[in-house]
Formats: sequence, C-alpha cells, structure tokens
Amino acid sequence: MDLTKSLILSFLFLLITARFLLTRSKRKLNLPPSPAISLPVIGHLHLLKTPLHRTCLSLSQSIGDAPIFHLRLGNRLVYVISSRSMANECFTKNDIVLANRPKFIVSKHVGYNATHLLAASYGDHWRNLRRIAAVEIFSTHRLNSFLYIRKDEIRRLISRLSRDSLHGFVEVEMKSLLTNLASNNIIRMVAGKRYYGENNDEAKLVRELVLEVVNNAGAGNPADYLTILRWFTNFEKRIKNLGNRFDAFLQRLLDEKRGEKKEKGETMIDHLLSQQEIQPDYYTDVIIKGIILTLIVAGTDTSSGTLEWAMSNLVNHPEVLKKARIEIDEKVGLDRLVDEQDIVNLPYLQNIVSETLRLYPAVPLLLPHLSSEDCQVGGYDVPRGTMVLVNAWAMHRDPKLWEDPEIFKPERFEKEGEAEKLMPFGMGRRACPGAGLAQRLVSLALGTLVQCFEWERVGEELVDMTEDKGATLPKALPLRAMCKSRSIVGKLT
Repeated sequence: MDLTKSLILSFLFLLITARFLLTRSKRKLNLPPSPAISLPVIGHLHLLKTPLHRTCLSLSQSIGDAPIFHLRLGNRLVYVISSRSMANECFTKNDIVLANRPKFIVSKHVGYNATHLLAASYGDHWRNLRRIAAVEIFSTHRLNSFLYIRKDEIRRLISRLSRDSLHGFVEVEMKSLLTNLASNNIIRMVAGKRYYGENNDEAKLVRELVLEVVNNAGAGNPADYLTILRWFTNFEKRIKNLGNRFDAFLQRLLDEKRGEKKEKGETMIDHLLSQQEIQPDYYTDVIIKGIILTLIVAGTDTSSGTLEWAMSNLVNHPEVLKKARIEIDEKVGLDRLVDEQDIVNLPYLQNIVSETLRLYPAVPLLLPHLSSEDCQVGGYDVPRGTMVLVNAWAMHRDPKLWEDPEIFKPERFEKEGEAEKLMPFGMGRRACPGAGLAQRLVSLALGTLVQCFEWERVGEELVDMTEDKGATLPKALPLRAMCKSRSIVGKLT
C-alpha cells in the first residue's frame, strides 16, 4: 500500500513538474516591435530591399523610430538595432553571448565552412585566429614593418596623377586608382606581388573575385533564410563556383611561395608557412588560406571606398579641402611628403577621416551577430539563435546624437567625446582587428593627395553621393575630379 502511494505521489509530482516546465517554455516572449505583419513561410522577407541599411532605418521609422525591432526572415528571428545605447548593451553586458556569427551560404562555400576569422564561431579556434591576427598581422611592429609598402604605393599613385597634371588641371577617374592603391597594398603585404595597374590577367581575376564576394556577402540574401530558394535559384551554385575559383587563386599563392628559393621571406604567407613547419596540425593550408582571404576581402574595397567618399566630400566642400591643406603645409612643410608619424599632429585631417567614417561607414550594418544563449537587450528577450544586426549607418546619422547629422562637418570632432560615438569598425571582442591598418592607409593616402594636388569638381554640379548596392557601401558613380600638381610634386619626382 505504501509503495502504491509512493508511486502515485511520484507520478503526480512528475505530472505537475512537466506541466510547469511546458508552461514555462511556452511563456510569451517579450519581443521588440515589428514593422509589419509577418507573412506565412517567408515572414518579413519581402521587405528586404537594397541598400539594406536604409531599408532598416525606414522600417524603424515606420514604427515610431523604434531603436530596436524584430523581423521574421523565413524561420529565423532577426533583431535590428539602431540605438547607440542598445549597441553598447549588446557588446558589453552581452558581448560573449552575441559573439557568434550566423552561418551563411557565402561563409560556407567561400569562407572554408565558416572557419576564417570573420565568420568563425566563438570558441578556441576563433581565439587562436584572433591571437594570430593581433600578434602576427596587425601588431604595431608588423604594421610598421610594412610601412615601406604603403609609402611606395602612395608614391606610385602620386606619380600616376602628376604625369599629366604638371601644367594644368586634368580630369581623372579616382575609383580605379584608389582601388589599385588599396589592393596592391594588401597583396604586397600578403604575397609580395603588385597586381593592380599592371594590366595582367591575374589582376583582373583578383578584382573580379573580391567584387563577387562583396556583392554577395551580408545579411540580404533570401536564400540564406529559405532553404527552398536554394533549389529554385542558382545562388548557391554560383557561390560554390566562386569559392572554388577563389580557393584556386589562394592555393597558387601558397604553392608559389613554397617554391621560392629564399631562406626567409618577409610576406604574410612566408611567415604563416614558417609557422606551418612548426605546427603543421593547426597551420593547415585551409587555415592559412582563410587568413589570407580575410585580409584580401576585408582590406581592399573598405579602404578604397573610404578614400573615395573622403575625396568626394573634399571636392564638394572646397573650404574643408583648403583648411586641410593649410594644416599640412604648416605642420609638414613643402619639402617632404607627409609621413605616418605626422598624422598625430594633423587633427583636422583626422577629423575629416572620422567624419567620412561617420557618414559612410565601410560596413554600414556591421557583420551580423548570433546569440548563443537567451539574453536581454533593452528590456526585450533575445532568444538563443537570434540574429542581431547593428545599423551603424543609422546611428551615425541619428539627430539625437549628432547636430546636423546629414552635413559633412569635420569640425564637429573638435568637441571632446564626439569620436567615442563612432562605430565604423564594430565593438566588443568581434570588432574589426584591421582597423589600425585601415586608418593608417586612409589617413596617409588622403593627407598626401591633399598635400600634392589642387582638386576641383569637373563641373559646377556637386559630386553625386548616391550609394550603390553592396556590403561595403560603394559609390554608385565613380568619382571623377579635376587634378593639378602642386610645386611639391616637382621636388619629389
């Protein structure tokens, strides 16, 4: 009898416990607002239009300037944040929980199954990659050791521009020249080669590969959210082909370096291959190719694009250009080129770079994050597996944070604390590790262009500042400007 009572009581206890757990698991989540009715199967996927950062801002405004809102993209829950305070909360209190990345088709087939630095899941492997990047690639010592490359590529750019502009203004197309600069800088660091500007097939191949990756990357591909679209479109097939072509190029770089008869090379690949000899189980070809892929993709269009936006704004605002030139002439003089060590003494030039990054962040939605556990942001529940998009572009134009947010005004950064409101390279442990390299190249190149040339618009009309589609905020129309060499160029060439 006692045994029967015990069994009955145990059964009742289990029943009550199960009911409690089921009720608890089905509790209504406190989700942020949503901009529209979610349709069956596709959710809000029909709302995604390019450019995605502008669409996200419009959706936020449609529900009362909500600083955070949610979307259902297929079966995936996505939060979009356009509030600086909520972004701080994400990457301070919840930094570890939100340190993962969602798995996308591009990261799978181009990024070696999401094992490279930008897409790797948070854990031991990512920490190893981050350590390699911090110590072996982006350390002050390593960046200083490649200064000669940055200076040489900038001198080549000056020589190219001055060739026809010594005796008067000439019209130049800047996009291709700035792309050559940024791309050669990275490729020479990686492999010791100059591709761009040499009119060879390899240069064309690399450019096509990078453009394809950038145009297909990001959070706006419907096939990433609806599996059925992978069957009815050729998106995944195209990305697989892109991944195979990029891998073949990267493998050629490694094989060429292995075949060179040098005791000790100075390129990134040389250094990584030497580590492979010491730790072959970790420094596999796939790991090395993933590191090089990250450098090439993340370090070319972002820097060249920032330079093109900066130059576009300078020719649209000649008073800013004049002020920057006066600063350089006074602090550096007319007998030598501006050097990296001069940048710290050129605050107005730094403000121009900051203002460019504010209005035109290289990755306007940053890279997507993924919650590994349940957490809360802004008082809202963030269930495990939620994708989080941070609209840095919207934050950088928020009238609550910035006075005259749509106006190009470098003077705003003369006010203490303004620079801390910027987020062009992300925040927290998944912030861009290459920010230092990008800022060095952009600041030095921009300062040299201002120092060495007079710049004017091609006509009376302002330069068109319309954005094109793509994850790295390219200009829709390449910058064309009038260029005339200053006297300093004649002393240096």
